[in-house]
Amino acid sequence: MAMATPTPPSASCCLVGPVPFTDVVGGEEDDRITPPECGHIISTLPTIAFNGRFVHHQYQGAWVIHERMPGVLSFQRRFTPRPGDVLLASPPKCGTTWLKAMSFAIMARAAYPPSAADHPLRRLNPHECVPFIDDLFSAGHDTKLEALPSPRLMNTHMQHSLLPASVADNPNAKIVYICREPKDMLVSMWHFGNTIHPCEFSDLFQSVCDGKTTDGPMWDHVLGYWKASKASPERVLFLRYEEMLLIPVDNVIKLAQFLGVPFSAADEPARLPADIMKLCSIETMKGLEANKTGTSGLFYKFPHEANFRKGVIGDWVNHMTPEMAQRLDAIVEDKLLGSGLSFGS
Repeated sequence: MAMATPTPPSASCCLVGPVPFTDVVGGEEDDRITPPECGHIISTLPTIAFNGRFVHHQYQGAWVIHERMPGVLSFQRRFTPRPGDVLLASPPKCGTTWLKAMSFAIMARAAYPPSAADHPLRRLNPHECVPFIDDLFSAGHDTKLEALPSPRLMNTHMQHSLLPASVADNPNAKIVYICREPKDMLVSMWHFGNTIHPCEFSDLFQSVCDGKTTDGPMWDHVLGYWKASKASPERVLFLRYEEMLLIPVDNVIKLAQFLGVPFSAADEPARLPADIMKLCSIETMKGLEANKTGTSGLFYKFPHEANFRKGVIGDWVNHMTPEMAQRLDAIVEDKLLGSGLSFGS
C-alpha cells in the first residue's frame, strides 16, 4: 500500500519539537516489505522460538524478535540524523513509557505547559507522542521521521552495539538510557507479555538466565550503554528506574539539564519540575482515559493499560523463590564483574 507523504498539522508549523508523533503522521499501519538483501541476511542467522510463537534471531550478539529484524538492518543502513536528535533507550519493561512521558514533557514544556488541560499527555498515550524506531524502520515507515520538527525525540530497545555510528558516535545527538533491577524487570516483562500470549513464569525466568530474551542478553544491553555513558557522559545519560522513583524531582531536573533545556532560576520555586513529575507519575497516567483504552505496537498490540501496572520496587518477591532470586543475582553479578556497575543492595 502506498504511503502518502505525511504533512504536519498547521498548529505545529510554528512550534519547535518535539511534538506528538501521532498528531503529525497519524496512526500505525503494517504494510512492510522486507528488502531482498535483508531477507538473505536474516535467513543466515541463528534462530530460536520462545513460548512456541515468538521467533528471535541472533544478530551481532543480540537477540532480535523476527518482526523487527528488518528494522535493525534498515536503521543501521538508512538512518539520517539531525543535530539535536534525542534517542531514548532501554531494555523492555524498564521504565520506557515513563521515560518517554518525562522527556516529552520536559522538552516540549514551552509549547505544552504541564498544567495545561489540553496537554498531549492528557489525551495521548506516551507511545503515541514518541515514535518507536524499531517498528518504524521494520515497517518501512522511517520517512515519517522527516515530518517531525527538530529536535526529534525517538526511542528504541536496541542494544548499543546495534546502533549505527550516525547515532552512537554523533556529537550532535544525545542518548538517554534507563534500566531496572533485573528481577523486577523480569516480573514486569512476564505480566506485560501475558496480556497477549500467556507463558509460565518459570519458562521466562530460564530464558532470562540463559540470556535468550527479546533484545537480550539483558546484561549486554545494560553494559553497552553503561560503558558508552562512561566514555561520553556529555552524550549518553545512564538512569536507574529505582533512583527515578526515590528522588523523582531531582531526576527531572537532571534530565532537563542533560537534554539542554535546563530549568531557569524561577522554574524550581514555581514548582515546574514537580508539576512535570506529577503529570508523568504512574498515578496520573493510570487515571487518564488515553491510557485505559486502546493499544500500542505495530506487530503486537499491547493494551495501553498494560504499561501502568504497579511501577514499584521489589515486586519480584511475590513471584520468585529465594533460590531463583539468588541464581539470577549471581548470574548478573558475574556478567557485570569489573564494569563498576552493580544491582546489589
